[in-house]
Amino acid sequence: MSEQRWSSTRTAEEDHADHASGAYPKVFAQWKDNKEAIEGVLLESPTLRSQMAQRTDVLERVGELRLLPDGVHATSAMVAEYYEVSGNVIWAMVHDHRDEFESNGYHTVTGPQLTYFKQVSGIRSRARSLALFTRRTILNTGMLLRDSVIARQVRYELLNDAQDARPQPVENLSTVPSGEESLDARIVRITERTVSSILSRTVIPMQNAMIETCSELRRDVNRLREDVDAMKATLYEAAPGTPRPELASLMPAVDVMSWKQFEQRVAELCRRDGCTDVVVTGGKGDLGADVIALLPDGRRLVIQCKRQAAHRAVTTADMQQFIGAARPEHRADIALYTVTCRFTKSALVLAARHGITVMPRELFAAWNAGARLETLLLNAAA
Repeated sequence: MSEQRWSSTRTAEEDHADHASGAYPKVFAQWKDNKEAIEGVLLESPTLRSQMAQRTDVLERVGELRLLPDGVHATSAMVAEYYEVSGNVIWAMVHDHRDEFESNGYHTVTGPQLTYFKQVSGIRSRARSLALFTRRTILNTGMLLRDSVIARQVRYELLNDAQDARPQPVENLSTVPSGEESLDARIVRITERTVSSILSRTVIPMQNAMIETCSELRRDVNRLREDVDAMKATLYEAAPGTPRPELASLMPAVDVMSWKQFEQRVAELCRRDGCTDVVVTGGKGDLGADVIALLPDGRRLVIQCKRQAAHRAVTTADMQQFIGAARPEHRADIALYTVTCRFTKSALVLAARHGITVMPRELFAAWNAGARLETLLLNAAA
């Protein structure tokens, strides 16, 4: 925020000299500190974000916002392009704040609704689902993204629009009639009044927002702790190849399954964790896809399942077959390779290079024991 001039009669040289000597009131530095503090609360408080959600006009002031032909919606790719981040960052943001995003208009269209939307918007895509962001949701994203220069500019524009909390230019102090208070006294009085006004408009609301944020964070921590406890039932720090007693106690029932039963079990776990349109396609001619489903956020999940003995490993050749089919043949948004054994190092390198998510025996055991699929996908991709 630019500093306001002291007097309408002062020259630029006088302002520069006073600025260099520290003659400006400290109220401006205090305002800047408060503004940065409010930005921090904005990142943490849904209540404060909700109060600013209608200020979507700041998006065009910061950068060029590209929308679908309907002029109302944008895809996740468009949002990622606007904020100059990857698509995975946007999906992670939706995953962590889905309820808040949906309250601001985020939704996923499928089936006949998707067909109609493609027709009216002129979209040419074979995807079976489409996540749509409204302007409010795009602004919501900017109020949450931490590592985006564009997002920070959006937040600063929002705070700059709070005109009633800005310090305003003071009256001309250069001419003081005789008999009135001195120039120094007037500066002190006006500065104290301005600081008091700023603190009453920022610090108190900020404290209230922080109290609410603490309660929300506590609920989030408890939810994450449940996921961590489920994963701790099967995972702990150990060198590769070290026996895992927890794993041995959870996997016997899986180890005696046929490959068909294992595929059915994977489909059951997908349904348990909120996936829809779950189809088991395994068998001769499945082209590398054993289970296909839609994740709760609408992304298309394609799973290759292998029920093999724990000492065996998925090789590079096996991985190449899945890579060649997951996206070209099945249009996967997320390609998941889940097994009851392990992967060779070369297979893991190949999977990472082509964006394949791997779920070795340990992670499948965690999933089978109750860990949520979306949590495991985030951990596997990290």
